[in-house]
Amino acid sequence: MIPGGFSLARWWAMVRKEFLQLRRDRLTFAMIIGIPIFQMTLFGYAINFDPKHLPTAVIAADYSEFTRSFIAAMGNSEYFEIVSLPPDEQAARRALTQGRVLLVLEIPEGFTRDLVKGAHPALRVDADATDTVAVSTALSVLPSLAQSVLQKDLTGPLTSLGAAATPGAFDVQVHKMYNPEAITQYNIVPGLMGVILTMTMVMMTGLAITRERERGTMENLLATPVLPLEVTSGKIVPYIAIGLLQLTIVLLASHLLFQVPILGSPLTLYVAALLFIGASLSVGIMLSSLAQNQLQGVQLTFFWFMPNILLSGFAFPFAGMPRWAQWIGNLLPLTYFNRVVRGILLKGAAWPDLWPNLWPMVVFMIVAMAIAVLVYRRTLD
Repeated sequence: MIPGGFSLARWWAMVRKEFLQLRRDRLTFAMIIGIPIFQMTLFGYAINFDPKHLPTAVIAADYSEFTRSFIAAMGNSEYFEIVSLPPDEQAARRALTQGRVLLVLEIPEGFTRDLVKGAHPALRVDADATDTVAVSTALSVLPSLAQSVLQKDLTGPLTSLGAAATPGAFDVQVHKMYNPEAITQYNIVPGLMGVILTMTMVMMTGLAITRERERGTMENLLATPVLPLEVTSGKIVPYIAIGLLQLTIVLLASHLLFQVPILGSPLTLYVAALLFIGASLSVGIMLSSLAQNQLQGVQLTFFWFMPNILLSGFAFPFAGMPRWAQWIGNLLPLTYFNRVVRGILLKGAAWPDLWPNLWPMVVFMIVAMAIAVLVYRRTLD
């Protein structure tokens, strides 16, 4: 005992008590260890502001030594990955709208003939500029790549033309589509719709069942003849209206304050948002079923929210992440919803273009709800 009534023995007993409580709360202890490791891994390896290996389509109407060499050089480059050879411009535009490619190179018919004649032909590059960071570096590299390749191939009688290839044996015409002025808000503000819905929907429902336990009302609920599916699905319905209200607020603010265009159908956006809200609420109910108390519910919600922000393409270019990070990102519903929102607002995408990003949200919602029901059944025993 020291002066003032402070007891070292009692203090040490409290310290031991807290350590024992932490040891018993395995989820909290795992979060203490797991969150720093997870953050270091994501920020150290997954986040990249210099995206490379961007999916690229090539429409080659002119096949010659020069064009084949140029396509091969793009494929060997760190910035381009040739993933498609669409037959025409319409197919290439569809790939851009669906987000399957970020760049389309079009080599026009007669390119080699005009090049040899010194007629200064042009290559056309269409770029998906909804995320300007993702394609800016690749677009800046493309002209120098083209010049170096053609200078190498213009030999023999064409040596003089090769010497003149800087600056102007041909042009590279870049068309930044969907966001030609590279306005950052056009990319960030639509992404906020999904982020806000994820945060609020998962947080509110993530405490739904744990709140029942801590308030002592869970026993009354278990005594009723309500099925687990009825409990889990019934708890999410009121939040659907809240999610749609939030979507409306963000949509109006984005259009009125930031002049974000709405090129597609608002009805299509609301239907897609219903799927995403359902998926997010299912995650919240699943986490709430897994957690033993509200503190664990908050911890699990934060652990879910962090990879959604970092790996969904909201804050950082999705194409710039390594393959393993993209695999994780493709398991998150926010990744697909970001593509859907930007596709509707900036590209005017319709249902056929959106379907590749809609069905994964449906599958995710079903799986998450099934897990929530199974875990809830175990809590009844």
